[in-house]
Amino acid sequence: MEPRKGAEARGFDERVYDSSVDHKGRIPLRASTGVWKASLFIFAIEFSERLSYFGIATSLIIYLTKVMHQDLKTGARSVNYWSGVTTLMPLLGGFVADAYLGRFSTVFFSSIAYLLGLILLTLSQFLPSLKACDADICPEPRKVHEVVFFLAIYLISMGTGGHKPSLESFGADQFDDDHSEERKKKMSYFNWWNFGLCCGLLLGVTLIVDVQDHISWGVADIILTAVMALTLVIFIVGRPFYRYRVPTGSPLTPMLQVLVAAIKKRNLPNPSNPADLHEVPKSQMDQGRLLCHTHKLKFLDKAAIVEETENAAEKQSPWRLATVTKVEEMKLILNIIPIWLAALPFGICVAQASTFFIKQGTTLNRKIGNGFEIPPASIYSLAAIGMIISVTIYEKVLVPILRRMTGNERGIKILQRIGFGMLFSIATMVVSALVERKRLRVVEKDPLKGSLSMGVFWLAPQFLIIGIGDGFTLVGLQEYFYDQVPDSMRSLGIAFYLSVIGAANFLSSLLITVVDHVTEKYGKSWFGKDLNSSRLDNFYWLLAGITTANMITYVLLARRYSYKNVNRSMAVADYCGDDWASSVA
Repeated sequence: MEPRKGAEARGFDERVYDSSVDHKGRIPLRASTGVWKASLFIFAIEFSERLSYFGIATSLIIYLTKVMHQDLKTGARSVNYWSGVTTLMPLLGGFVADAYLGRFSTVFFSSIAYLLGLILLTLSQFLPSLKACDADICPEPRKVHEVVFFLAIYLISMGTGGHKPSLESFGADQFDDDHSEERKKKMSYFNWWNFGLCCGLLLGVTLIVDVQDHISWGVADIILTAVMALTLVIFIVGRPFYRYRVPTGSPLTPMLQVLVAAIKKRNLPNPSNPADLHEVPKSQMDQGRLLCHTHKLKFLDKAAIVEETENAAEKQSPWRLATVTKVEEMKLILNIIPIWLAALPFGICVAQASTFFIKQGTTLNRKIGNGFEIPPASIYSLAAIGMIISVTIYEKVLVPILRRMTGNERGIKILQRIGFGMLFSIATMVVSALVERKRLRVVEKDPLKGSLSMGVFWLAPQFLIIGIGDGFTLVGLQEYFYDQVPDSMRSLGIAFYLSVIGAANFLSSLLITVVDHVTEKYGKSWFGKDLNSSRLDNFYWLLAGITTANMITYVLLARRYSYKNVNRSMAVADYCGDDWASSVA
């Protein structure tokens, strides 16, 4: 595209022509909308959501075993089921945001649902008719408390389902991909987004957990409810500064149209020249960007073959003829499936941090100084610290160096960043196995005292390592799924990332069940009633082996992966090579 000059250039720079609109439905002004001034309002409510989520999630295993008297296996499964639902619900929320409500409205309504869940959770701690029974009064929890408690946390799951995919993608929408400076800021956005996320996590697992442990669960719930209500107001106040993407209907319909058109024309030969495939000029595009043709999955190219037919209506039907861009969008979705599958073992490792890692902390000496006792869930703060350190060093030190070395705007490719973080998940499982074996030896020597002679900071290395790995893999997965899906599916893209963690939680529960059954059948179960009668060290070694084998598969997939390639010209999209795509992705 030739650079614009004079008044035309100034006009082009003042407005944002990326298919977004302002709060009044007009083309946004670049100076008064978007970028960091809009993102700060979005960061506020994300901080609140993460504060609430981790304040609940990291203590859930403690609450279920201490207040509701569930055993270790049942408690771990309950946590994994809730975490799984919470991270799979965004698939529905992302679809609704992209297709119908838009991202701002989806965040607003899901925040209301989240707030209602927090209010109900608070009431379950204070209303006498809903409160849990003291352990010394009744050995089993009151059924009404159990029902209300799970109703509240699953209402929070529903809120998270719309909140997480829409809010992060809404924040990324504040940066224009076609503006060089804003594009670079967008690459930093995902790093600073996770920095803010970790700050919320850090307070959630320290301040909130400390209140739960030393004051009461109810007071902690009041704090979470008040902060969520306040940041929802802040989010609404920022409305004039946002850039909005108008929902375009179901993003799945064009995918289905491409598949149907390709099947209908399956007997036609592919043209030797990709320029013969159907595409509309960029000047006639209502919204979105054109994609360059790629040579993978050639069967789908048949959907863009222009047929010689007398029936003009049939010729132009989207169920008979698709554009190159629509075909390439379908290819993008198919390309991310293997990467999604390869990320699952990493997610299973992450799932252990909020269940078994925290439960291990309850068996160790948590006293510091003059009798202050660290709440078990607060140990999770070390993972947040590791992630903050990792993200900060990556953004401020590694990216500038790598940009100069590779010429890549991102420093390294997205999949390289993800793979590097996966190495840390292997190291986490190895360290966790060694520490747990050390703890069990201490218990064997003194069964009465158990492992109280070991300080809780024996767990610090495994939390720090997995936090550092998260700074590479989790942030990389967010950026990957946002960037590599079609532009009309970016809320769903973030939902795909979250679904990795959700599916991994379910897989973790399934793996626990299978391992428990197999080890009990051929000897003693690795999962006893408590940690001292369990063999978590063997389970961690198993996860280390699975993750190592998966790493080999991931490297092979990443080496063969073709990134999204956007056509930067105003002409019809023909094959324009992989140079630009590979240089930034």
